[in-house]
Amino acid sequence: MQQDNDLTKGKVIPTLLKFAFPFLLASLLQALYGAADLLVVGQFDNSAQVSAVATGSQIMQTITGVILGLTTGGTIIIGNYLGAKKYKDIVESIGTIICIFAIMAAALTVSMVLLTGTITSLMNTPAEALKYTKQYILICSCGIPFIIGYNALSGILRGLGNSKAPLYFITVACVTNIVVDLILVGVLHMGAPGAAIATILAQAISFIIGVVYVKKVGFVFEFNRSHIKLESGKAKKVFKLGLPIALQDGLINVSFIIITAVINVMGLMASASVGVVEKIIVFTMLPTIAFASAIAAMTAQNMGAGKQERAKQCLYVGIGCSLIIGIICYIYVQINPTSLTALFSRDVEVIKTASLYLKSYSIDCILVCFVFCMNSFFSGCGNSLFPMIHSLIATFFIRIPLSFVLSKMAGITLYEIGFASPLATFASLVMCIIYLRSGRWKKNQFIPKA
Repeated sequence: MQQDNDLTKGKVIPTLLKFAFPFLLASLLQALYGAADLLVVGQFDNSAQVSAVATGSQIMQTITGVILGLTTGGTIIIGNYLGAKKYKDIVESIGTIICIFAIMAAALTVSMVLLTGTITSLMNTPAEALKYTKQYILICSCGIPFIIGYNALSGILRGLGNSKAPLYFITVACVTNIVVDLILVGVLHMGAPGAAIATILAQAISFIIGVVYVKKVGFVFEFNRSHIKLESGKAKKVFKLGLPIALQDGLINVSFIIITAVINVMGLMASASVGVVEKIIVFTMLPTIAFASAIAAMTAQNMGAGKQERAKQCLYVGIGCSLIIGIICYIYVQINPTSLTALFSRDVEVIKTASLYLKSYSIDCILVCFVFCMNSFFSGCGNSLFPMIHSLIATFFIRIPLSFVLSKMAGITLYEIGFASPLATFASLVMCIIYLRSGRWKKNQFIPKA
């Protein structure tokens, strides 16, 4: 039987690190197999193929972000019930989560397959990359059920204090994706379509391994097929906590899609450069995301157990740990940005243009250490609405308008446009600090009912 980990006991720093480290490795591997497409295509194909994968992966990343938001809601609810030792509610929550995500998988897959052409056009995809972008999005859309399945399963396990199992699942998927990428793209020269096939194959394997693991290991409580049913009360709680997080993540990703569409008008070099930088930024922010996710799970369990001060300690420790890594990433980017951009392209112009965008954008590596951790803390306390509100304000009143205005100014390069993101994050940080100091987050706890 699987042993669920109690995050309400022991010293905060080792407990947080122990939980966050497997999640960090899993996130690194997930990002690696997500970036492997662009990395391999960048080494074996031209800029049109790079642009296609960069644009198409932005769409898939948006969908994944929405799914992660909803699964975080499930993680928090399960963590709260675990902290309060309410196992019957945990079982009902898991059954409900499975039903919700099964329905979403069917709806999203059909929608994406039907709307592939429309989405590609709305992205202002450069003419040279149009055909390959459509192919990439269409093939990846067929793998949506596996993306949803893996993330839902991982969210459930993390809510139960198990961050190690998802690491095992994604390790196999990462290796699979890289190997198949090298075969289909490097040897068979299938370009963007080959990269997409490698991605959905990796996702399928990751999900299947996860299902086999749960069936063999099980939980510390009884759970079987009869428990897989939609409980309206639990569903409302999943959406109450998860939907604001999903909307926050989804709309922020939409904002980056809009920014990509804005910059795509500037030409193929700019399009490929932005895609390269987005992949690099994902990697630099993974440690912060890992600590933030650990904060959400620990806060949920501790708030469920009535340990408010311990939950707050988790926030401060998480910010401190992620800030160390964020500062290191920022300094490295300022010193040698081309060493990173060259990993994703052989085109000298793309490498140079992307490095300029990366240098200004990388300020975000420091600022998100505060914002991401605070967002997870507020969500773990049962208040996911405020993180959504401040994120949307910063995104749609600062990041997008500023990027658009700058892109239309004569003589402006991607270096200047890159400042739009950290400026938006700084606005979010100011709002988060004000809210934390107000103490209003204490009144919005999600406390499981008997």
